[in-house]
Amino acid sequence: MDDKKAVEICKALSNQIRVNIIQMLKNPEQNFSAQAHIVKEEGFEGGVCVSDIRNKAGISQSTTSQYLSILQQSGLVEMKRIGQWTYYRRNEETIKQFEQYIRAKL
Repeated sequence: MDDKKAVEICKALSNQIRVNIIQMLKNPEQNFSAQAHIVKEEGFEGGVCVSDIRNKAGISQSTTSQYLSILQQSGLVEMKRIGQWTYYRRNEETIKQFEQYIRAKL
């Protein structure tokens, strides 16, 4: 991971609600109800529907979409559309790389 990517991640994490979303997505089965439309064949286990994230975070649909877009652009979450629903989950590889970056550079 380079410095530019790390700064982008830090900016994404500079908002408490975005941090809360990342934290909630760490344990989706504990923080959200079962995701009815995700099936194993879709290969997106751990994904959570945008509406469930919005409800749990207590923010508007437009703010939820904006925050998830920022998190996705930084690489902290990944997204998949399944039917008419959009699901997000943590991108554990990017989080691991960011952790290694912090250990090595800071």
